[in-house]
Parts: sequence; C-alpha cells; structure tokens
Amino acid sequence: MELRQIQYFMEAAKLEHVTEASYALHVSQSAVSRQIFKLEAELGVDLFIHEGRRVKLTPVGRMFLGHMEQLTKVIEKAKQEIEEYLDPERGTVCIGFPSSLAAQMIPTVVSAFRDRYPSVNFQLKHGSYRELIDSVSKGDLNLALMGPVPPSEGQIRSETLFQENIVALLPSGHPLSGRSSLHLSELSGDSFVLFPEGFVLRDIVVSSCKQIGFEPKVTFEGDDLDAIKGLVSAGLGITLLPEIALSESLPPSIVALPLREPSVTREVGVIVPANRELPPTEKLFYDFLKPFSSVFGHRFDPEPVVES
Repeated sequence: MELRQIQYFMEAAKLEHVTEASYALHVSQSAVSRQIFKLEAELGVDLFIHEGRRVKLTPVGRMFLGHMEQLTKVIEKAKQEIEEYLDPERGTVCIGFPSSLAAQMIPTVVSAFRDRYPSVNFQLKHGSYRELIDSVSKGDLNLALMGPVPPSEGQIRSETLFQENIVALLPSGHPLSGRSSLHLSELSGDSFVLFPEGFVLRDIVVSSCKQIGFEPKVTFEGDDLDAIKGLVSAGLGITLLPEIALSESLPPSIVALPLREPSVTREVGVIVPANRELPPTEKLFYDFLKPFSSVFGHRFDPEPVVES
C-alpha cells in the first residue's frame, strides 16, 4: 500500500468522480483509476461502486476511508512537528479556551506573542470547562487556558498563572449601584442571572453564597456571557462574573462592583498533557505565558475596611 494510492482513493471518495479527482490531483484519469485498482487488488475488496466515471463508496470503502483520514492526520501532525523542530518560530499553536477568557486574555496573549514571533500561526478552539480537560487528556489539544484551574491529575498537568476577583454586576438603577464595594450577603435578596447547572462559573457563585448562609435565587439562566450581561443591563437580575470576562468599558446600564467579606476569586492558568512533551512551538508559547501573566492584575480591588 502506497501513500499515493491512499491520496488518490481519498480524493475520489470526496468528489465521487474519478475524472474530477484527477483534475484536483493534477494527474491523468487513468493514473487515478490504475492506483485505485491496485489498492483494491491488494486489499482484496471493492472500495467503490463504479457508475461510469462516477464512484460511490461501498460499506467497506467507508470504513477504510475513516481509517485513512485518521492516518492522514497522524502523518500531517508528524510533518508539522518535524518542521517545528527545524524552526519553532514558524510553527502552529493550537490552544483551547472557555468563553470567560475570550474577551480579553486570548486576544491579549496571542497579540503579544505574535509581536515577538510574527511567523507563528494559531488555531483557537473554544470549549466548555469539561470539554477542554477531555481534549487535553485525549490528545486533541496540547494547551488550554482555564479558569478555575483543575488539579493536576491523570492525564493533565496544571499551572496557575494568576488569581482574579469575581465581581458583582448590577443594573445601574439598583439601590446598591452607587456603592464602592459590596458584602456578598447584601445580594441575598436579589434575583440572580447565572450559567446553567454544570457550568463551573455557576458552581463558584453558588458555593460562595452558601458559605455565608444563603442560596442564590436564580431567575434566569444563559450559557452566553453577552446574554447574561444583557439580562442584567435590562434590570432582570444581578450576576457575578470574573473580571477578565468583562470588556474594558461596560455600558452605562451596568455597574461592576468588587466584593468583600468574603471576596470571591478564581485561579486562571493553563493545562498541558502530563504524559507527553509539548511540540516546540507550543512549548515556546507555554513558556511565554508564565511571565506574561503579570499583565492581568486585579482591576476591581475592594477598598479596605476601616474599623471605627
């Protein structure tokens, strides 16, 4: 079995036409037909049902195509890693991230890294907290920025980059909107707008409220940050969100206030595989993240309490 035969087979399977496949491959139609015939003879099965120049995969052909697609990905990844070893500053970084880090952290770190290494390419993968952990564990990703940071265990290794505050978002007409900071207990009578159950940001909020003796009354749920902020802006409730999930300037209809007694925080960091080395370009990005994390400080530090 030759790589050329696999390439011709996959192109014919995609286009379902031998002649069109030959055009795409820049070879003669007879060359495509001949290599597919040799492949079928070697395997001892028919991969295609032939209808003139048109072809359709047989059931065993579909199965074979799935395996060949996986093989092609392995070959491409191997070629990429070899190219990166030859020149890590021209490779590709594939990084996962949750929605709460999309507004500020991802654009900031990618832009800063590209300023230093302008020839590096990026593939950005958005996912939920659990999806990102699974992707790194299974090898679909090598890097994911996370908040909060899961413990290092099993297939992943975690590193905390910084800690950030969770802040309260109130409609501008809220009775407490003129305050400089809030006690979390002062929001116990409010309606909350939170992520659905199973989302880690909801767990942080609910856990913090329970620690001081109340269960938040959740009247609206949404799995989109902008939708949650929109509901707060419309006066339909209050929410708690990480600082870094906020845009640089909130609309005048929303007020962001720090929390104290207790302060609510989360750790932000990165997870990588525990059992395999990072490719050179992604290792370059991983090392870049550590000192760069100082850029993200607390923007909403509460004022100290002055005892009378």
